[in-house]
Amino acid sequence: MKIAVVTDSTANITPEEAANNNIKVVPIPFTVDGQNFREGVDISTADFYAKLKTSSTFPSTSQPSVGQMMELYQQLADEGYDAAISIFLTKSISGFLNNVAQIADEMADQIKIIPFDCNITSEPMHYVVLEAAKLVQEHEDPDEVIAKLRKLSDTIGDVFVVDDLKNLVRGGRLSNASAFVGSILKIKPLLSFDNPNHSIEAFEKVRSMKKAKARCEQIFNERTANLDYPVRGIVIHANSEETGRKWMEKLQDENPDVNFSLGYFGPVIGTHLGQGALALAWMQDTDKKPL
Repeated sequence: MKIAVVTDSTANITPEEAANNNIKVVPIPFTVDGQNFREGVDISTADFYAKLKTSSTFPSTSQPSVGQMMELYQQLADEGYDAAISIFLTKSISGFLNNVAQIADEMADQIKIIPFDCNITSEPMHYVVLEAAKLVQEHEDPDEVIAKLRKLSDTIGDVFVVDDLKNLVRGGRLSNASAFVGSILKIKPLLSFDNPNHSIEAFEKVRSMKKAKARCEQIFNERTANLDYPVRGIVIHANSEETGRKWMEKLQDENPDVNFSLGYFGPVIGTHLGQGALALAWMQDTDKKPL
């Protein structure tokens, strides 16, 4: 069986990774000051954040059109693919996966489209997509791939902090908007997808970014202390590379047995989190212990 792996631009798959692993990347559209862009195609991440500083209106994001997605899947079918494992940003922040599920029903005679929700986005999704591509190359069948991806997704944990909750509240991406009080009081809220609904929820308030990072480290240590598998750690930043790198290096020094990497929030996720957001995520390190 010939299987394709499809993802969206929020996973930050590089062109080299896409080419080397036969991954199809769908750019997510967004709008800044009335100008439309496709993430990863029409504007760099650095230029987006520069625009964000001077934007007179709140940026917005949207979804690839149904026609565009049907055209992509038809192209894959024409190329001889029997199935397409489709890993897109989680349902809790976008309706994209639901639309793909509808397309899967309509195109069932042409290609088997398998939507997969890894319950998160950005860098953790990046590793889920790469794992999917590796499993496909190892000639796993689609059901086996999905079962292993679900197992990997279940190991993902995260905690993050934003400078200001206004973007999340205005964009409707914060499930418990009462946490907006924290923004007014200049308190740094800790947020996470790691909850039963896999939605962005504020669960704790800290009085400074320094204390917020320390609390993130404490949570990481608590939740990874007794696991029966090795983890990889991921620091993710929104246009704060130097801050993110220093934090990653600190974490690496304190956790020498964990492989840490540095990632970034691109324009689509950055629209909602705002500049200066920082995240610490972790998941099973499948390089050390395969699924």
